[in-house]
Order: sequence, then structure tokens, then C-alpha cells
Amino acid sequence: MKENQKNKFKTPEGYFERFNERLMDRIAKDSDSHQNIIPESDGFAVPDGYFENLPSKIASRIENGEGKVVQLNPQKKFYYAAAAIAAIIALALALNIERSTEIEFDDLASSDIADYFENTNFNLTTNEIAELLPIENIAISDITEVPLGEENILEYLDENIEDLDELNLDYNELE
Repeated sequence: MKENQKNKFKTPEGYFERFNERLMDRIAKDSDSHQNIIPESDGFAVPDGYFENLPSKIASRIENGEGKVVQLNPQKKFYYAAAAIAAIIALALALNIERSTEIEFDDLASSDIADYFENTNFNLTTNEIAELLPIENIAISDITEVPLGEENILEYLDENIEDLDELNLDYNELE
């Protein structure tokens, strides 16, 4: 078995057996030899006449205001200060929330709108997007940044299209 490492003090075996008998025998032996193992006084003494003048001393101190006042719970003022600060912060936040206005479309920056459309996947095809846009009042110059001229269109087609069949044009519309 492991020995108890925390408590290194041990009592001998059988120490508490017949302890009362041994204690009483020792007290009886000491009282016979006039040596008392129990002290006569505890070391505390009251000066002579202390209690005779005590009420008058207390009354004079109360009248003169010499008494010392000790607060039992001095932390209360810190609790009150912390509660007051918390109430002020809560009030400021509540007033700030009421002042805030709703964000409208005009408040958004155009870069935020462009980022939204670039980073959001709508799972729409180009045909579905084209169906959603009204084309009655839209001109090509509204869509493109570069002015489209006949030269620009022909140059683009020469560079990017190898066969006219890729354009999927209906030749009847061209005539």
C-alpha cells in the first residue's frame, strides 16, 4: 500500500485505546504532586476598576463625536457606480438605435451593387435574364460603354468569329 504523502504525522498504534483512563491518571498524579497541568489563568486580565467608569466614558465619547464609524460594506458605492454606468450605456444604445434610418437603394454604392451581382450565383441562364429585362426602351448605347460603330462591329466579328453560322442569325432578318 502507498503511504499517505500529504500527512506525515502518525499516531502510534493503540494510542486512543484507553486514552481517557491514562488522561485521568495523569491529572490525578499531577494534582497529588501539587503541579497542575491545567493553567490557573488564561493570560488575559482586566485592569482594576475598568467596568466602574465604562458607561461614563462611552457617553462622553458619543457626545464629543470621538467615535469611529466603520462601514460594514464599503463596496456598495462601487456597485452603484457600475450600475449607473451600465444604465447610461444602455440608454445611449437605445437612443442610437432609434436614430438609425433604414438603408435605401440610393444609399448603396454602385461598387457594392456590382459586387453583389458578381459574387451571387442566381442560377439563371442568359435567356432567362433576357426574358426579365424589358427591351422596349433600351438602346444598344445603354448597354455598351464603347460607342458601337460599323467599323467596331466588323472588327470584332473578324477577330472572334470564324464562321457566320456561329452567329445563329436568321438570314431572312438580314434582308
